[in-house]
Amino acid sequence: MFQFPLGLHTPVEHSAPLPERADVVVIGGGVIGVSTALYLRRRGASVVLVEKGRVAAEQSSRNWGWIRQQGRDPSELPIMIEARRLWLELARESGEDFGLVQGGVTYLGRNDKDIAEFESWMTFAHRLGVDTRLLDGKETASLIPGMSKSFPGALVTPSDMRAEPWLAVPALARLAAREGVTIVENCAARALDVRGGLVAGLVTEKGRIAASEVVLAGGAWSSLFLRRHGIALPQLSVLATVAATEPLPELYPGGATDEEVAFRRRLGGGYTLADGGTHDFFIGPDAFRALPKFIPVLKKHMAGTKLRPAAPANYPDAWGTPRQWREDEESPFERMRVLDPTPSASTRAAFVGRFEKLFPQLGKVNIRASWGGMIDTLPDVVPVIDRAEKLPGLTIGTGMCGHGFGIGPGVGRVLADLVTGNTVGHDLNRFRLGRFSDGSKIEPGPAL
Repeated sequence: MFQFPLGLHTPVEHSAPLPERADVVVIGGGVIGVSTALYLRRRGASVVLVEKGRVAAEQSSRNWGWIRQQGRDPSELPIMIEARRLWLELARESGEDFGLVQGGVTYLGRNDKDIAEFESWMTFAHRLGVDTRLLDGKETASLIPGMSKSFPGALVTPSDMRAEPWLAVPALARLAAREGVTIVENCAARALDVRGGLVAGLVTEKGRIAASEVVLAGGAWSSLFLRRHGIALPQLSVLATVAATEPLPELYPGGATDEEVAFRRRLGGGYTLADGGTHDFFIGPDAFRALPKFIPVLKKHMAGTKLRPAAPANYPDAWGTPRQWREDEESPFERMRVLDPTPSASTRAAFVGRFEKLFPQLGKVNIRASWGGMIDTLPDVVPVIDRAEKLPGLTIGTGMCGHGFGIGPGVGRVLADLVTGNTVGHDLNRFRLGRFSDGSKIEPGPAL
C-alpha cells in the first residue's frame, strides 16, 4: 500500500460549519494540533480545530515516520516516552491501521567520536529506563546483515517504533471528530481577536469564533502568524527531501541511519529513504532577523546546509510574503493552502546512490515517489511549548525541528493540560518562549 503525502488533491474530509464560540480553538491540523484538540476534548473542553488546507497535508504526512526515543534532547525524552505509550493507546482506540510497528531505531557509528556521543546519550536514557544498547562492530553487522560497509558500533533502541504518517494523523483526526472535536478544513486562521490585551477569539476566513483560549500549532507558518501580533519567534524552515522505494526484501524492520542515508521499512514492503544530515535553506527576511540566534547551531551543522537565494512565492519566509494584513482581507495562509515544496533531485540521487552502495545485493533500487517537506526549526533544535505572556489566552506548540511526528501525542497532551490548568507532569523550562529574548544562552540539543 502506498500514498503520496497528503495535499490539496486529498478530498476535504472535515467540513463542519464554523461554530460561533468554543472553549478553545486550535490552529493547525498537523499531529500537534490534532493531538492537542483530542486531549482538550477529553478534558471536557468544547474544541474547534481550523486547518487552512487539509489535515496532515504538510510535514505531518511528509516526515520519515519514526517514533523514536533515541537521540532525544534530555528535556524531550520524558515527553517522548509518554508519547510512545500514547501511540499504542491511540492506535487501539482508533481501530484503524497506523502502520504502527515496533521495529527499533539504530544509529550506525562511523568513528570513535560517534561512539562517544552514543555513550554520553545513554547515560541519561538509562536513568529513565529506556532500553537503549550500544553494539560493537560484530553485533552491528548481525543486526542489519548485508551491509557492504563495516561500522565500529551502533546505538539501538529496540522499543522504538515506526508508523505511516499519512495514515496515522488523519486517523487521529477522525478519532477526535468522533469524540466531539469540530474540525474545519479549508479554513485559514487570519488573526487573533484581542480585546483588552486578552485573547477573545479567532478571526478566520469563514468568520469569527469567540474563545478565551487559542492554541497555535501552525508548524512552518507559526512565526509568520505570531509576528503579526508582535511576538518575535526565531523560527525558520528547511527543505528536506524524502523518497519511497518499490517493494524490497526486508533489510531491517525499523529505522536506521549513518547520517549519509536514513532508511526505514514501510507498510507494504518498501523503504522510506532520506539524507540523514542534509537539507536546503531558502534565504529570506526572517533568516537575517534570526541569524544571531542560529550561530551556535550553524557552527555544528552548517556543512549539511545547502543555501538557496530565495524561497518560491508565497512561502512563509519568501521576500514577497506580507508580514501584516487586515482581518477582512486574504491572508498569506489562504494564498498557499498546502506548503508542497519541490524535492531536491540532487539530494535524492545522492542518498539513493548511498543506499544502493550500502546494500549492493539489491541492485538498482526503483523509486516509487519522492517529495519535499518544510521542517520548522528553532536555534536550539527543541520546540516551544508555552503560554504567551504577552497575549494571555494564547498557547504555542511549534518548532518541532523534525521531531514532531513521534512526540506529537505527548506534546498534544501537555498542551491540553497547559490550557486547562491541569498538572503537566513534565519540566517545560527548556521549551519556554522567553528563552530567545531573556538573555538565556542558546544550547543546541544533541546532534543524534
